[in-house]
Amino acid sequence: MVTIKPSERLSFRLMDDTDADLLFELDQDPAVMEHINEGKPTSRTEINEVFIPRMMQYRNPDKGWGLWQVNTLEDGVYIGWILVRPMHFFSEMRDENDIELGWRFMQKSWGKGYASEAAKAVMSALHQQVGYQTFSAVAVPGNTSSIRMMEKLGMIYQKTAIHKDPLGDMEAVFYSVTLN
Repeated sequence: MVTIKPSERLSFRLMDDTDADLLFELDQDPAVMEHINEGKPTSRTEINEVFIPRMMQYRNPDKGWGLWQVNTLEDGVYIGWILVRPMHFFSEMRDENDIELGWRFMQKSWGKGYASEAAKAVMSALHQQVGYQTFSAVAVPGNTSSIRMMEKLGMIYQKTAIHKDPLGDMEAVFYSVTLN
């Protein structure tokens, strides 16, 4: 089972189907949801009937896949999550050698470097414990904060293309990095 040791300011735990309250809380801020669905808060029904079952499809503790809850070490407060799963997981092009990273953080934690600190800790643990070398991320072209984050992680722009997903296809920028 993959474990992610605390970073300088953060701790990590693999989320599961008992974490609906935390997922719901995060998705209630229109600013958090702006680049996901134009700012519409996620309903409790969507969390329970779509988000949780979807997360459980790719959750695999032995491979480190799932949503990694991120808490501050100072006070143990939940501030968001880092997604880990194979690229194109919900398509015929699923690639277990290319690990998709994603993130969603509470607005109160923005601008403090938490997201990049968390993503770096997750990447490092997965590289060391499982041997993953290629990490990728996608974002809508207007999500400049996520694009800056990808660049902070050492990711390089690959292409702009349609990102296929059962919840809806969208134009996205694709970034990736290969670690040695």
